Amino acid sequence: MEGQVWNIILTIAVSAVGFIVKNSFDEIKRIQILLNRTREELPKEYVTRAQLDADINRIFDRLDRLEVKLDKLMERHA
Repeated sequence: MEGQVWNIILTIAVSAVGFIVKNSFDEIKRIQILLNRTREELPKEYVTRAQLDADINRIFDRLDRLEVKLDKLMERHA
C-alpha cells in the first residue's frame, strides 16, 4: 500500500513538472515566432542610418543645384 501511494505522488509530481516544461517550451517557441516576425516587419517601417544619410545627401545636392540656378537667374535680372 505504501508503495502505491509513493507511485501516485511521484506520478503527479512528474506530470506537473512535465506540464510546466511543455508550457515553457511552447512559450519560448511563441516568442521566437514573434521575434522573427518583428525582424521581418522592422525594415518595412524604418530606414537604416545609411539610407537616411544617402537620401538627405540627395536632397542637399538638389538644393545646391537649385541655388545655383537661382543665382544665375538673379544675375540675369540684375
